[in-house]
Formats: sequence, C-alpha cells, structure tokens
Amino acid sequence: MNGIVNAFYYVVPFIVLLGVLVFVHEFGHFIIARLCGVKVTDFAIGFGKQLCGFTDKHGTNWKICAIPLGGYCQFLGDSNGASAGENDEVISSLTEEEKKEAFAFQNPWKKLAIVLGGPGFNYLFAILVFALMFITLGKFTFPPVVGDVIPEGAAYEAGIKTGDRITEINGKKIKTFSDISTEIALITDGKANIKLIRNEENLEFSVNLKPLEVEENGTKTQRPMLGIKSQSSIELDNEKLSVPQAFVEATSETWRITVGTLRGVKQMIVGDRGTEDLGGILRIAEMSGDISKKSGLVDFIAFMALLSINLGLINLFPIPVLDGGHVVIFLVEIITRREINPKVKEFLFKCGFALLIALMLFATWNDIVHLFKRWFV
Repeated sequence: MNGIVNAFYYVVPFIVLLGVLVFVHEFGHFIIARLCGVKVTDFAIGFGKQLCGFTDKHGTNWKICAIPLGGYCQFLGDSNGASAGENDEVISSLTEEEKKEAFAFQNPWKKLAIVLGGPGFNYLFAILVFALMFITLGKFTFPPVVGDVIPEGAAYEAGIKTGDRITEINGKKIKTFSDISTEIALITDGKANIKLIRNEENLEFSVNLKPLEVEENGTKTQRPMLGIKSQSSIELDNEKLSVPQAFVEATSETWRITVGTLRGVKQMIVGDRGTEDLGGILRIAEMSGDISKKSGLVDFIAFMALLSINLGLINLFPIPVLDGGHVVIFLVEIITRREINPKVKEFLFKCGFALLIALMLFATWNDIVHLFKRWFV
C-alpha cells in the first residue's frame, strides 16, 4: 500500500508537471508557427509510440506518446521533431503551394520568431502564474529580519543579533528573507560583507561563513551558512495586489529567478561552484513528489512556474538542437544574408546532440547519487 501511495505522490505529480510545461513550451512554437503561416504536422506530448490523439482540420496530429519525458512540434518538411534538419525526400515532393507552409522555405525572421515562441511562452506562463497568485492570494514575503541566531554559527560569532534587518550582502540589495538564502548560496569564497540596520543605526559586518548541517528533501548535508532564522509567519505580507502591481511584481520575480540561475551556472562553468547541484529528471520528480506530499496546491503551482522559467532559460542556451542553437544559426543567417551550409548545420546539430546527451547523463548520475544518500546513508 505504501508503494502505491508513494507512486501516486511521486509519479502522478511529476507527469502532470512535465506534461503542463511541455505543452506550454510546444504550444508557444505551435501558435507562432500558425501565425507565420507554417504548417505543423505533429504536436506531441511525450516520445515514442502514440497512445492516443486526433488530427485537426489543419492537418496537425495532436498526440500523447508513451514516454512522458518531453515533447515536440514538427513542421512540414522537418526530418524530426527537433527541427534539426529537413527531410530531403519530403522537401522534393512538396508542391509550390505546400512550400509556402514549409518551415524550411520561411525567411530567417519567421524562423527566429517560431523558435523563440517556446521559451517565450514558458516565461509568459510563469509571469501569469505569479501574477494570479499575487492578485488572489497576495505577495507572501518574509522581511529580511533576523528572528533567531544559531549559537556558534557565523552570524553569532560576527555579532549579528535578533531583530537586525539585513539590507545588503556583498553589494546585492536584500528585500526579502529568501534573498538572504539566495545570496549566501551563491558565495564561493566563504566571506560575506553584510550591511544591516539595528535600532535605526546602519552597521556593517564581515562574516566568515561556517558549515552547518541542513536537511534538504530528507538528506542531511553540510553547507556554508550564515546561521540565522527568519521571524515567525505572523510577519508575512499577504496583502493582495492590484492587477498592474501583480504583473509588475511577477515580471520582477521572474527576472530575479533568471538572474540568480544564470549566476549559478556561470559559477559552475568557471569552477567557482561544484556541479553536484546540477539535477535532471529524477531530481524534478523527487522535488515535485515532496511538494505534493508535504505542501499544498499553491506550492506545487509555484514550483511549476519556477521550473517553467528554468525550462525557458535552458532552451535559450546556444547549444545546437536546443532553441538557443537555432536562434544563433538564424541570427547568423540574418546578419550574413545567406543560409548556412546544410552539412555544417548537420555537423553542429550532431555535436549539440552529443553534448546534450552528456549533460543529461551527468545530471542523472548526480540524481542517482543524491537519491542514494537520501535513502541509504
């Protein structure tokens, strides 16, 4: 019985989560393609064998496939769902009228718009979710005020006290308590220059972070931390926002998450940060299951919006096969006013596919190690 319950909490939410995000992403490609006059032959949620589906009046086959780990939007003339090349046999058989609807025969500007549609809709979805939350539930924020100082922690040794309001960490403005966690997590040299307000007096502290044992999704680990806790939930600001305010705040929150993610990726690339936090499908399944099991629907929807931002951002990375790789190619074609040699494109897509597979394998290995530590150590 426990196995069935766990399967429900971890498998079902994961499939729902991934299904919604994939649909949003691919629908972005689909709707922009339709607006540009490009025919979409297949709109798939998942890969592999088709389980169910239907064909609409425009000739698009909408289908759900057996492997729920992604999806694709295939255009007329494409050799595959990734739009990684044209099918020469199909292209040669197209009539002049059909060529007007084929992706391969569109100008680079239209191709660029279609490719950007997917990530764009991921970002739009996140902004809409955040905005609706702010309108209906209010903007829930903990003020960056120290509610408790952990004895023998970094903040305790530096002289930070309960009631101090942190305003800046290493030059970055702090507006909410979550900002503190974000900035501390991005520090790689163990040193934090902290500005705060105590009894209307501005003070500055140089803090040497100390490793503390924390529990993350059931796993105990050591992380350099400041050693403070937030105030009680009574301090939550749950005042509902107007529609304009909500969209401004939602856009700002989406931008903040994007910038924080990019900073973390940069630190991994230059070697200032370890890659153990790089997770994949298994990590997403674990997190979605934990949230559905321990938290409520609002937390699950907020997590979905966060992942939508990450999905949109990752797809914009300039790796061939991903949308970002296509963007680079189309921009080059726009600037040079000539199409890149098909053989060069094919080589780039093969390299991009190999890199993507390597990243997926590495992330999956990290997930396996993480799960092993969680369940067996």
